[in-house]
Amino acid sequence: MFATYVHHLDPVALKVGILTLRWYGLAYLGGFVAGFYLLRYLAQRKMWVMKPEEAGDFIAAAALFGVFIGGRLGYVLFYQILDPKHGLSSVLADPLGIFRVWEGGMASHGGILGLFIFTWVYSRRKKVSWTGLGDGLCVVAPVGLFFGRIANFINGELYGRIAPGVSWAMKFPLTLRDNKIEAENFGAAAHAVSDVVPGLLEDSSGNLRSDAEIFNGILEATRSSPEARKVIEPFLAPRHPSQLYEAALEGLLLFAILWTIRVRFPKAPEGLLTGLFFGLYAVFRIFAEQFREPDAALIGAITKGQFLSFFMLLFSAAFLVKAYRSGKTA
Repeated sequence: MFATYVHHLDPVALKVGILTLRWYGLAYLGGFVAGFYLLRYLAQRKMWVMKPEEAGDFIAAAALFGVFIGGRLGYVLFYQILDPKHGLSSVLADPLGIFRVWEGGMASHGGILGLFIFTWVYSRRKKVSWTGLGDGLCVVAPVGLFFGRIANFINGELYGRIAPGVSWAMKFPLTLRDNKIEAENFGAAAHAVSDVVPGLLEDSSGNLRSDAEIFNGILEATRSSPEARKVIEPFLAPRHPSQLYEAALEGLLLFAILWTIRVRFPKAPEGLLTGLFFGLYAVFRIFAEQFREPDAALIGAITKGQFLSFFMLLFSAAFLVKAYRSGKTA
C-alpha cells in the first residue's frame, strides 16, 4: 500500500507551435521576480545598502553573471571536468555543450560561487559595502533555491535514494535510464507498457525503435495514461522525494530564518547574514544529501554536494568572525 505513486508531472508548462515553456525556466523567472520585490522592500526600509530603484538592475545582473554563468560553469567544473566518470575529455569532445543549458546541468554551488564573485565586483563598481550588498542578496536567495528545487521535482530529476517502507516515498520513471538498479528492469518495463501503449516498441513499418525512443515513449505514457503508470509501477523502486526535502530546508526554512533576522535586527553587523546563509545552507545540504541519490562519483564516503558544502562552512566562519570583530552596521 505504501509508495505506489509514480511521478508523472510534465516538465513542459506550455507548448504553442515551436515555442516550449518549461517549468524549470519559469522557476528561475519566479525566483528573480520575487528577489526583485523583496530587495526593493528591504531597500525602501533602509535595510539594504542599495537604493530601491537600483534593485531591478542589480537582480538582472546577478541573474546573468552570477546564477546563469556561475551555475553552468560550476556544473561543468564540479560534475564533468572533476568527475572521474566524465573528465576534461568529455567537455573537449563537445565544447558547445557548455552553452546548451536547456539540456540541463546547473550547479547550485556554482551559482552561489558565481554570486559571491559577482557581488564583489558589483560592490566595487557601485562603491558600496560588499558585505552589506551580499547580506541583502543572501536573505532573498533561498526563494530562488526553493523555486529551483520545486522545478527539479516537477522534472522528476535529482530524485532520492531508495526508501523501502516510507509511506511518502515516490517512484520516478527517469530511474529506468539513469540509475543502474532500475535500468536492469528497462526491457521488462518497456514490454509491460507496450501492452497498454500500442506502437511503443515498433514504428508503423514494424521497425524496432531505439532505446532512447522507447524511453521517451514510456515517459509520455506515464504522464498521460493511468494504465501505463499502473503497469510500470512494479518495476520502479520507492525513493525519497529529496527535491521536496531540499525545497523545504534550503528554501523555505532558510528564507524564514534570514528574513526574520534581517527584519527584527536591522542594525545587525554587516556580513552576519552572509555568514549565516553559507553556514545554514551547508548544514541543510549536508543533511539532505543523506536522502538524495548521488548524481556524481562519491568522494570517499560523502557525496560531491556534501564535499562542496564543507567549504561553504569555512566561508561562513570567515564572514561570521568578520561581522563579530567589526561590529559595522548597515
